[in-house]
Amino acid sequence: MDLLIAWLLTAISLLIIAQLPIGVEIDNFGKALVAAIVFGILNAIVKPVLLVLTIPITILTLGIFLIILNAIIFGLAAALVQGFRLRYGFWSAIFGSVFLSIVNGLLNQVVSR
Repeated sequence: MDLLIAWLLTAISLLIIAQLPIGVEIDNFGKALVAAIVFGILNAIVKPVLLVLTIPITILTLGIFLIILNAIIFGLAAALVQGFRLRYGFWSAIFGSVFLSIVNGLLNQVVSR
């Protein structure tokens, strides 16, 4: 049940950030649901591998490189899902991943109450 709620909240978060002027575009709620699934799978499989491979640069940048890793995962999700686009390329991925974290965190707090 928690996984279903997290999936729905991520899809809603994606739709919310698509309304911001940062270049993230999602066609409809169905595409947001698919993007949320793809994003979750990428976070579960690809992100841990990238984290291990980039430990030295993450340490050198005192963790700031994690923002780039999140943007890479966000961009991969956009590349894999038709109807989920990044108008300004990598900049949209960076801002989209940051805003996704913020909006998703806020929605999780609201739902957990």
